[in-house]
Amino acid sequence: MSDLFTSPEPPSASDHGRAAGAEAARPLADRLRPQSLAEVVGQEHLTGEGGALTRLLRGRSLGSLIFWGPPGTGKTTVARLLAQGTDLHFEQISAIFSGVPDLRKVFEAARKRRATGQATLLFVDEIHRFNRAQLDAFLPVMEDGTVTLVGATTENPSFELNAALLSRARVLLFRALDPGAIARLLVRAEALTGQALPLTEEARGVLVRMADGDGRAALTLAEEVWRSAQAGETLDAEALQDIVQRRAPIYDKAQEGHYNLISALHKTVRGSDPDAALYYLCRMLDAGEDRLFIARRLVRMAVEDIGLADPQALVVANAAKDAFDFLGSPEGELALAQAAIYLACAPKSNAVYTAYKAATRLAKEAGSLPPPRTILNAPTKLMKRIGYGEGYRYDHDEPDAFSGQDYWPDALGRQQLYQPTERGYETRLAERLDRWEALRKARRGEGRGEG
Repeated sequence: MSDLFTSPEPPSASDHGRAAGAEAARPLADRLRPQSLAEVVGQEHLTGEGGALTRLLRGRSLGSLIFWGPPGTGKTTVARLLAQGTDLHFEQISAIFSGVPDLRKVFEAARKRRATGQATLLFVDEIHRFNRAQLDAFLPVMEDGTVTLVGATTENPSFELNAALLSRARVLLFRALDPGAIARLLVRAEALTGQALPLTEEARGVLVRMADGDGRAALTLAEEVWRSAQAGETLDAEALQDIVQRRAPIYDKAQEGHYNLISALHKTVRGSDPDAALYYLCRMLDAGEDRLFIARRLVRMAVEDIGLADPQALVVANAAKDAFDFLGSPEGELALAQAAIYLACAPKSNAVYTAYKAATRLAKEAGSLPPPRTILNAPTKLMKRIGYGEGYRYDHDEPDAFSGQDYWPDALGRQQLYQPTERGYETRLAERLDRWEALRKARRGEGRGEG
């Protein structure tokens, strides 16, 4: 056993062998972990020459940060590099496995460390998993400088983190790695291991797509390929998929991915692009989204973005929901696809939606104005005596089945809320309303929209 006065024995060949074996046993993603910001791929907007993190390191003053982005984009690695570059003690915890007692221990250790002149960078993985009370516990130690907090989250911080915490931290967006960044990672892996991936060009492209923007996933898939391929074998795309299977899409039905894809589906329907609408619909179906949720959203699109430009759109959307209820999955999903394509191809109008919002606003602002007594029923003698129903004209007894009488509260006057477009069926509605307008003006001397 060596001590201060005894020189250690030089390492033997077996020691070197064990070290090499241990190194080879480490996951490829760990062995390729960047040693500087310049080695981080896919986040050049943060780590490039003029990037936000590069500037912070030059100033050697960080402030608390929230890293928001998908898995496998380098959030943990960058936090380590920031600690190294600013001489901060790096402390890492996971919100999944930590509670308030654990936080107290970490904060106390940081206070003791600060008393000796050593500051702490506290990296909290999955910080969105903490509840509101736990997040509040960070505020005092952030305020007094006990820790510099770097939180990592895959979920939208605006929804998942306290406003008080967000006001004390800067949010930096990490992007999913694009195919070029994934390809560069694979080249580095080949250089490190000294062997090329035994894949055809097509299969290599498939592996890049399978990674789905996740660098760690790309390297894990590469390791599976090296382990599975036999000597001299080159795998094509089909063989690759048989070996590694397909990774499930990154999609949390209760969180950001859910809202992003339904937003994309809605906007492609509104934008009259049936191909894009079908693509996003299938993305959601493939990820296991609740089919009836999709059906409900299609109904919403029918009334919000198509309305009376094509009254059949609501019928088609409702029929798709009923068809899925009747057929179930997977046959019923074709009805959802048919509805999405129909809605995307339908003429668009938000006139009903706009009129509804305007009417809601008017109803709230105008207060409880009574309708004209002319159009009120008079079930009692008293009500008849004070004028309820007096002078009402039954439209079916009038020429053209149109009386042209006024239905608006006297204090409000006539208003125009629904303004049909010149698209689809609404062109016919506009003609009809214009005709009634002319009749009303002729019979009562009022113009539609005055008031």
